[in-house]
Amino acid sequence: MNPARREPLLWLQLLGLAALPLEALLLLLVLAGADPGPFPGFERVLAWALGALAPAALFWRLPPDLWSLLLVQVPLRGRRPEQLRLSALQGTLPLKLIGAAGAVLLLPLLWWADASAGLAWAWSPFSASPRLVVLLVSVPLLALMLWQWQQLIQAVWMLTRPANLVDQTLPLTQAIAAETRLNAGLPLLLLAPLEMDAPSESPVAPQPEPTASMSEPTADASEAPSAAESEQDEAEAKEQVEIEVEVEIEAEVEAEPEPEPIEAALPEPSVQAEAPVQPEPDPDPSDDDPAASDAAVVDAGVAVTPEQAAEEDKGTNLDS
Repeated sequence: MNPARREPLLWLQLLGLAALPLEALLLLLVLAGADPGPFPGFERVLAWALGALAPAALFWRLPPDLWSLLLVQVPLRGRRPEQLRLSALQGTLPLKLIGAAGAVLLLPLLWWADASAGLAWAWSPFSASPRLVVLLVSVPLLALMLWQWQQLIQAVWMLTRPANLVDQTLPLTQAIAAETRLNAGLPLLLLAPLEMDAPSESPVAPQPEPTASMSEPTADASEAPSAAESEQDEAEAKEQVEIEVEVEIEAEVEAEPEPEPIEAALPEPSVQAEAPVQPEPDPDPSDDDPAASDAAVVDAGVAVTPEQAAEEDKGTNLDS
């Protein structure tokens, strides 16, 4: 998209198309303030030369700045590269010729307004004024109309340029823009660019929503290579992981120590068999402690009274 269409100042300058008829009406009311002199043709040509021809020669050498509204302008240090590119396009010959044609059109306009001024003498703000005063007031009015014409033509020219031409144009430097452009006004104007979306070249057809079906989904020709590449990458990644796992397992197996044979761990049997050790008989607790004998009898499972135990002891003593 042409960057000139994002500049709000160029769109504001198109209002000059509505201001030019109002300025022509004001010129008619100014000229109606006095009667024509003895040489009306010479007076009209003189006023046109001062108010239109001289400014046209100035504008040919120094074109009116695109970013100036005569009273205020965009400061040079605050201009964007797109604005400087558009300023570089002001030096084209066709644009200068069209701008200079405005001065030629002002001559018949001035001639008609001065000839018809008598019809509006009752509404003239300069009624009963000398002819010289009326002509001097019409000179800056003609220069203002020529300025509006230049601004209008330049705005239309910039808005209709192709985008590639603007992109290929080298932007002006701030020093060159100050020397080769007529920068009129106070540097107080700062406007943000308009937010405009670029129109699409071809309408995009709406894509149908995916529906669940038993048939296998068909892939587009553009998506098939990407799917195959992704599957191949996944297979290569799996193989790489398996190889790494096998290498780690082999390293762990090699690092483990070999088990020693069981025969080496067992003690060697002795050649000579040792004689079995017979356990010593435990002393009979009944010989020393009668209570122990009683407990032994109880342990045997027969209930013996103390009297019976005493009689048995006596019997054993007699037998001995």
